Amino acid sequence: MNSDFPPSSGSVQWHLGPIIDALRTSRESTHNIRHQGRVRELPSRDVLTQVVNGVSAALFPTHYGRPDLNDESIDYFVGDTLNVTLDRLVEQVRRALRFSPQLEEDDEALLANRARAITHEFAASLPALRALLVSDVQAALAGDPAASSVAEIMLCYPGTIAILYHRLAHCLHRLGVPFLARLVADIGHSLTGIDIHPAATIGGSFFIDHGTGVVIGETAILGERVRLYQAVTLGAKRFPVDANGALVKGAPRHPIVEDDVVIYAGATILGRITVGAGSTIGGNVWLTQSVPPGSNVSQAQSRNT
Repeated sequence: MNSDFPPSSGSVQWHLGPIIDALRTSRESTHNIRHQGRVRELPSRDVLTQVVNGVSAALFPTHYGRPDLNDESIDYFVGDTLNVTLDRLVEQVRRALRFSPQLEEDDEALLANRARAITHEFAASLPALRALLVSDVQAALAGDPAASSVAEIMLCYPGTIAILYHRLAHCLHRLGVPFLARLVADIGHSLTGIDIHPAATIGGSFFIDHGTGVVIGETAILGERVRLYQAVTLGAKRFPVDANGALVKGAPRHPIVEDDVVIYAGATILGRITVGAGSTIGGNVWLTQSVPPGSNVSQAQSRNT
């Protein structure tokens, strides 16, 4: 047995020696899928979950932190939570930066400094992020007749949780850590069934009602006061390729949804088209052409688009 690990009763029972050797060969040579062929520390999904939970608790202490907080203890709780959370985040940022092409050859000191700078910027953005999230919660309260309180929306609405994860992931993406942002977005997707790419740009007072199955692509742009229902897709119609047939990354290919648009359940909107301000897109519509402001598109009308 060539493995560096000593044989155990299990490995002898299952004749694992040749299997371990073959897996090493696959890992290190024949099927090596490591970034640039080297072993690198990966960000931790478990730690990132703790980071999002910590940031959420700092932003909304009694909703996502401790319900027994009072005016005397709340600032201490926020400060302590942020200290712990940002210490965790800076290490995850450092690990993620190793996967950025322009930074992967930097030495550890440069990466650590860059990670600290990004984490400082992230922390400084939290008051503005909170204001944006409050606008989203208020949009849900105003837009859903079944909503009885802010607390109900924040604790029980998957759309609110998905938007929270997206706002945090989008901030990380904007600050230059797209790998980490994508991991945060995927954790939110796993929790809610709502898939929002962290690069998507979404204005304030955003409301996703019910939400299961909503998909918002990378280059989508949504304006202010947009409302979506379950199973809405803002996707790409086609994927451009270069002269060698490889996909062109990052090309604008998802819809632009202007202010005050409502898109009902099951609608599929594809391509770099514009849904004009104040429009209503009906349920199960298939839309691949732009519509002017104030449009009211039903399923029958959309069949010819």
